Amino acid sequence: MNVQLNDFYQVLQEYREFWQFKPFAYQQWPWQHTDLTASLAQLQLPEIELIDSDKERQRQFFSPYFPAVFSLPELSQIPAPVETPPLPFWLTNGIGGRKLAQIEAFISHLPQSQLPLLEWCAGKGHLGRLASFVQQRQVVSAEWQQNLCEQGQKLAQQWQLPQQFVPIDVLSAAAAKLLQPKQHAVALHACGQLHLSLLQQAVTRETEFISLAPCCYHLIHDSHYQPLSTQAQQQNLHLAKFDLQLAVQGQVTAGRRITQLRHTEIQWRMAYHALYQDLQQQVNYRPLASVGKHWFSGEFADFAQWAAAQHQWQLPAKVDWPFYLDRGRQLALHVARLDLVRHVFRRPLELWLLLDRLVFLREHGYQAELIAFCDYQTTPRNGLITAQKIAAS
Repeated sequence: MNVQLNDFYQVLQEYREFWQFKPFAYQQWPWQHTDLTASLAQLQLPEIELIDSDKERQRQFFSPYFPAVFSLPELSQIPAPVETPPLPFWLTNGIGGRKLAQIEAFISHLPQSQLPLLEWCAGKGHLGRLASFVQQRQVVSAEWQQNLCEQGQKLAQQWQLPQQFVPIDVLSAAAAKLLQPKQHAVALHACGQLHLSLLQQAVTRETEFISLAPCCYHLIHDSHYQPLSTQAQQQNLHLAKFDLQLAVQGQVTAGRRITQLRHTEIQWRMAYHALYQDLQQQVNYRPLASVGKHWFSGEFADFAQWAAAQHQWQLPAKVDWPFYLDRGRQLALHVARLDLVRHVFRRPLELWLLLDRLVFLREHGYQAELIAFCDYQTTPRNGLITAQKIAAS
């Protein structure tokens, strides 16, 4: 697996000009590759969406330009070692269908054991509650939001399950004491710094079993990613938070309305950017804060007024709104083409991040594996790291 980590690094390093940039900041192409540029310039939004949502179409379009990407190994989805019996409806009530499918798939890959479970970043403890029922195990669920702990504890007591909630900040020094050698730590889609802390504390405490499906790699304390493994530290991809966001941009197809609102948002942001450049005589892109999607069901003029206030300037009384909306459409199409290229590298980047965690565990005396615990449609964040501490001989 160390070899694979290096393979992914080599590809990301070779092609970094095609993914390590901010599309909104480029009105031209950020690379010198005339054949690729010519092919991209022919694509309209419907074609871009088709390629972006279909792995085979992506391969057909981009393999002539990035052959090394498509020779990288994929995550293997192996059959679950544990047959999970159907769960009673009363136990799963209130858990969304896709979330429930993720939890069931995750539990099916937990080895049978009498060791107690520590559920990291538990929320209401759905994972711990169902795992406790299926495997008849004691569970400690760590969660910082008191109200979620109370709701989860009430459900555990209602169904007489041995699940105890601990309201705690998992990044605190006190949380490390929850981890014990004779224990199985589990986390399903714990965000960046939260799951990094779990791994670092677990290897220090020599926790026997770890099962982790990471998420939101960009939610970290530092401005740039600090690799865990010695090998990844030597590779120095120098990943900023924006770069890390690329790894989690893959998503199951959204509804038509959400997709349309997303297109409108990009178009309006780019239209405002063109307006700002012209009237303020600025060439550099100035980002705007995130804003509720309801803005993009209204009028562009209202959004532009809000954006100008954010940047502390006042729009003139008369603005050629149709002109700037048209300019926004052109720029948004350009951004979509740039993003299409960047998305070729989102899975390789995510796998490099997963492999960094895997190699880190192996460096600390764990037998560790990386698999897909469910299919991509159930969740794009389907990478599962399972690890067991190797007993000292």
